[in-house]
Amino acid sequence: MTALVRRHRLVAFFLLTFVLSWWSWPLQAVGLAPVAHWSCGPLLAALIVAGVADGRAGYRDLGARLVRWRVGVGPWAFAILVPLLVLAVAVALNAAVWGAPAPDLARIAWGDLALVAAVRLVNPLDGPMGEEPGFRGYALPWLQVRRTPLTAALVLGPIVALWHLPLVVTGQLAPVGLPVTVVITVVYVWLFDRARGSVLLTLVFHVLQGTVGYAVLGLTGADAARMDLLTGALWTVLAVGLALDPRMRRAAPEEATVTRLAARTA
Repeated sequence: MTALVRRHRLVAFFLLTFVLSWWSWPLQAVGLAPVAHWSCGPLLAALIVAGVADGRAGYRDLGARLVRWRVGVGPWAFAILVPLLVLAVAVALNAAVWGAPAPDLARIAWGDLALVAAVRLVNPLDGPMGEEPGFRGYALPWLQVRRTPLTAALVLGPIVALWHLPLVVTGQLAPVGLPVTVVITVVYVWLFDRARGSVLLTLVFHVLQGTVGYAVLGLTGADAARMDLLTGALWTVLAVGLALDPRMRRAAPEEATVTRLAARTA
């Protein structure tokens, strides 16, 4: 079994991810389970496959990525500012072009939002901590051993989008979220590689991308639904721009792959 998992790490990881995340979907459909989708599936799958295939070396690699914070000012600025900038531009367009209400920033409970963001950083049952160690911390470095970053993003994006399908079926995610997940994966891969393979940076990026909800900004109904389209369009423009970066078509930085681990276990 160990040899089989070692030869097919990514297949094992993705299969386990879907099983551990989707197992309750049929039960939820007939009223026997409270949720249809478990965000912790990718995290658990990464821990299982890394342990079986690589033991301590696999855990060291994954753990190092989770705490890698010395990556330079640029990646930190990108991870913190870009999600907020995309949201701000979408809100401004919504108000200027479609007459949506402008948010009253003075009435927003910023302290509460900061607390929510802090909890999301460490809560394995929420999207950021449930997804990032698996999809970006485990799968992406292995995908980039023999693939360029852009190719790895085009492989990973549709898989991550499909993984979100129960959320669309149960109405927790707008259908446009699936294609947006595909394109935003390019942004995640670009950031991951520029941040020396740091999962911490993609985790921060993920938290800030989704912590400020539309209702908090005073947007409901059609105005909130339009925000999904506007932010999706902005992420698409950014993803296309980053895909044109020549570095996305070259070999990934060694720190963003598991080349040494792959060579040791080949």
